[in-house]
Amino acid sequence: MTDDDEAPPSRGGYGPDRRAFLNRMSRALSGLIGAAIGVPVIGFLLAPLFEASPRDWRPVGKVDAFRIGATIEVSFTDPSALPWAGLTAKMAAYLRRESASAFMAYAVNCTHLGCPVRWEERSTLFLCPCHGGVYYKDGTVAAGPPPNPLQKYPVRVRNGQVEIRTSPVAITRSV
Repeated sequence: MTDDDEAPPSRGGYGPDRRAFLNRMSRALSGLIGAAIGVPVIGFLLAPLFEASPRDWRPVGKVDAFRIGATIEVSFTDPSALPWAGLTAKMAAYLRRESASAFMAYAVNCTHLGCPVRWEERSTLFLCPCHGGVYYKDGTVAAGPPPNPLQKYPVRVRNGQVEIRTSPVAITRSV
C-alpha cells in the first residue's frame, strides 16, 4: 500500500465548511436578536423628540366670574397627562382681566428653577418664595434671579367662556 492509497482521517462531518456556516448563522441570529431588542428601545428613547406636545384650549371659567383688574389663580387639566395621573394632571395659571374683553394668563412657575410663584394682591407682585424672585403684574422680572419673565399663555373668549391655550412650561436656569 502506498501513501496515496490512504484516505484522510475522517472528522465526522465537522469540516471547515460546516464550522464556517454555523459561525455565520450564529452571528446572523445574534444580529437579528439585537435588532429585535434594540429598535424598540431606541424608538422609545427618541420618540419624544419627534412628538409635538399637545396644545389645547382649556376652559377656566365664565367671563362674568372674573373682575376687571383682578388676578386670580385658575386650574385646568394638563392635555399631556396620562390617564392614571390623578391630581398631578391638574395645572394652574394666573388669569388677569385687563378690560371687558382682554385677559392675560401667566404660568405659575418661576423661570429661575420652576418653583411656584404666588400672587400678592396688596403689592400687585408675583413672588417666588424659594429664591426671592419677584415679578410685576405684567409678568416681567422686578428682582431676584429669574432670567426671563413669567411664561404667558394665549387666552381667548369663546361662547362666554374664558379659555387658555395650554403648552409646556419652559423653565430655564440662570447661571
